[in-house]
Amino acid sequence: MSEYQYYDFRAIDRALTRAEIAELRSISTRAAITSTSFTNHYEWGDLKADPLKLLEKYFDAFLYLTNWGAREFHLRLPQELVDYRVFRTMLPGEAAHVRKAGNSVIVAFENQSEYDDWDDGTGWMGSLMSLRSELLRGDTRCLYLGWLLCAQNEEFAEDELEPAVPAGLGELSAPLRSLIEFLGIDEDLVEVAASASAPLNTGPDREELAAWIQSMPEKEKNNLLVAAVSEPGGWWKIGLLRRFEQQSVLRTLSVPDAIRRRTAGDLMTLAHARAEERDRLLEAKRAAEAVRRKAEDEANRARYLDQLENREEATWNQIAAHIRKRQPNEYDKAVTLLTDLRDLAVRQGRVTAFQSVLGELRRTHAAKESLLRRLTKAKL
Repeated sequence: MSEYQYYDFRAIDRALTRAEIAELRSISTRAAITSTSFTNHYEWGDLKADPLKLLEKYFDAFLYLTNWGAREFHLRLPQELVDYRVFRTMLPGEAAHVRKAGNSVIVAFENQSEYDDWDDGTGWMGSLMSLRSELLRGDTRCLYLGWLLCAQNEEFAEDELEPAVPAGLGELSAPLRSLIEFLGIDEDLVEVAASASAPLNTGPDREELAAWIQSMPEKEKNNLLVAAVSEPGGWWKIGLLRRFEQQSVLRTLSVPDAIRRRTAGDLMTLAHARAEERDRLLEAKRAAEAVRRKAEDEANRARYLDQLENREEATWNQIAAHIRKRQPNEYDKAVTLLTDLRDLAVRQGRVTAFQSVLGELRRTHAAKESLLRRLTKAKL
């Protein structure tokens, strides 16, 4: 396989019509196409259409992955349900950016890096696509992660100020964690950024929301019921909660202005320091573990030599029996036992006596070159 490209498109707010499915089929005869998806991979050719145009016309989410390290994730959102100015403020870079397309806003995350493991792309869309609903609910954490990706890629000057830090950056959802993994965002960078993040907003108080809805005119409440039944994608609910938030019933998603905004350089320096400290602690832990294992091995060895002291004569007999068999593996067993007896002699202060017996053994078996080589290698 010289190259591999994976495309995954998803329709979320509405199903594709038969005519639209036919149009997509004319682009690819091999693609897996359903009323809500278009997926295909290419090993030699490529998609015979502009994927971003397909996203704008048919779909709400698009994912792209290659075996040379390119990874992209795009979301299309209704323009009337998002604050484009906020999106532009949070995504001024190249690796993560935002643009308008008709009545939609397209959020794009793109990165190219080296990945050790082979990945065919399947499964990523299912892990990431719910980021769209998080964005529509006003959760801007994925946008901030996009800004961090740009900072990581050195797209900003060191004195570039971070955007307002969203609440809940230290308690990420599974889709947000998947985005970090998919794009290769530095987890140390995320951790230091999260230190200035407020706790996650748990949502509107049910009693306050009920009281607010109760105060609405009857006609407006009836319109909400009709929207709940007829509108696709739950947009009515998103719009309702947005109105509720704008009337200051919900607290904001960002940290208080009193908290000093950090620069891209600050965050990268803190991330590097955190990584170095983690490596230092890991190395210290490894060193302590090595000391512990060495002490344990020495204690086990001492217990073994204690036992060997009570059967020294029997061990010499075992050595002779192994040598008589004239087999390589038996020679190995004999050498192992001789090494044990040497260590015991060192501990007892009887090295001269041991060397005398060993010398006699060498002379007796001088014709056994294989055995002698093993003895020499073991420094016996």
